[in-house]
Amino acid sequence: MDVEGASHGISPDGDLEHGAAVRRGSAASFDKLGDVRIVEINEGRDLARGLTQRHLSMIALAGAIGTGLFLSLGGSLQTAGPLGALLAYALIGLVVCAVLFALGEVSALFPVTGSFVRHAEFIVDPALGFAVGWNVVYGSYLSVPAEISAAIVLIQFWTDKYPALFITLFVVITFLVGIAGIVIYGEIEFAFALLKVLLVVGIIIMGLVIDLGGVPGQKRLGFTYWKDPGPFIEYVTSGSLGSFLGFWAVMNNAVYSFSGVESVSVAACETQNPRQNIPRACKRVFARVSIFYILAVLIVGMLVPSNDPDLEYDSGNASTSPFVLAATRAGIKIVPHVINAVVLTSAWSSSNQAMLSGTRILYGLALKRQAPQIFLRTTKWGIPFVCVILQTAIATLAYMSLSNGALTVFYWLLDLTSCGVLISWSVICINHIRLHKALKAQGISRAELPWSHGWTYYSSWAALFVCVLILLTGGFTVFCTGYWNVESFIASYLDIPLVLAAYFGWKMFKRTKILSLHDIPIRVALEEIRLTPEAKIPPMKGWKRLNILWG
Repeated sequence: MDVEGASHGISPDGDLEHGAAVRRGSAASFDKLGDVRIVEINEGRDLARGLTQRHLSMIALAGAIGTGLFLSLGGSLQTAGPLGALLAYALIGLVVCAVLFALGEVSALFPVTGSFVRHAEFIVDPALGFAVGWNVVYGSYLSVPAEISAAIVLIQFWTDKYPALFITLFVVITFLVGIAGIVIYGEIEFAFALLKVLLVVGIIIMGLVIDLGGVPGQKRLGFTYWKDPGPFIEYVTSGSLGSFLGFWAVMNNAVYSFSGVESVSVAACETQNPRQNIPRACKRVFARVSIFYILAVLIVGMLVPSNDPDLEYDSGNASTSPFVLAATRAGIKIVPHVINAVVLTSAWSSSNQAMLSGTRILYGLALKRQAPQIFLRTTKWGIPFVCVILQTAIATLAYMSLSNGALTVFYWLLDLTSCGVLISWSVICINHIRLHKALKAQGISRAELPWSHGWTYYSSWAALFVCVLILLTGGFTVFCTGYWNVESFIASYLDIPLVLAAYFGWKMFKRTKILSLHDIPIRVALEEIRLTPEAKIPPMKGWKRLNILWG
């Protein structure tokens, strides 16, 4: 492996030498800025720009459509009822859209490896970047064995033989995708995202056909289950408060379902034209999330009653998906196998995304000397291979499922990382709010930013409020009489003191300070934009304008 830091740029048409020349030209332009720069020399020199707007749009979409949509809706329906679940997912969908608009605006100005973790260092406090960065690394590194354990559960839908062989296979494949060029990662994720989209569209159409009585021998359902057993389910207590608590109890499920969307800009320095492509990818998520999630949750509530006894059993695979229950009862036997197969690719996709997030954020921490410098070493095709090797080694934790059961291990690892998503989303909103405050303090117009909207400042405040509220109250059930559970309490709140300890520990060790609004390097970023301009991406023409996924 070449670790000497050669240029690794890739042009849009795949010409390596041309891309390398462009990167050398960019590095020469950076030299005019002196010692202060946003994009570090290492990341500008050692990483390859292989992700295109097509890849980013589908990666963002794939992050929003995870295993939670296919497998967890049954539990949400059972807890909150059809209307309660729909409102919960709609609220989190709005939060996700606000978070992505905030991320897009800040990433367009600061297109750096590590995304919001590095943004926190530029905009808030280096100690916050350290704390959140290591929290994301920790969560991402545990997510890989968690997703592999989930994949084993899905495979057990067909066979429970040779689990060790399948674990080894998934670990090796995840490593190969992680160590290969970023272009290969982009193409694999593009294909997986397309499969998920096709499955969602298919099950929505199937659900409508079943609900409207289009299957021979099946009566029309309509909104029957909204009337009996009703639109809401009482949870913990009775009355209106019980209905509200059922709605609120679904929030963690909804957050988990959307987790991963924030990874769209983690590899900004490996993205072509990041100041244009990252905002476009973030912007497109709103309509897609609205269409896919809201319709899917709505259809589920029409197909299966919230008091269905089959929802009680959580196998962790497609057999207890409410879509599968409805299809099986309608006599459509192939659906369980199709859903299980696509969800299996979804678990693999989530593993790949966790690998990308963990390795790039660890690389970004090493750039700022908040992690050992050995993690800066890259291959000749621009992959931080030491980061990948470490994450692959930790992925072998999936072998614990051989003695404890794959589903049990999956939930162990999932519980350890669940509230880290809310912390990440909160930091993204804080970064954006601070950026707008700094613009006002420094007398810089929003029009000078590569991408911005006047209303996003307010949507970030709203999203931050909701994220913090869910973070503090997501585990409310353990405080109710008769519901105390030590494991649930730790899973819901352990991450908060860990992040605070990391923040104050690094703050005392390095004596960092919260940056003054006047010290946020907006002018430096704008100067880099002037010295390293991006070629304007031409608008879509002809039939390509009909492409609603990434066009």
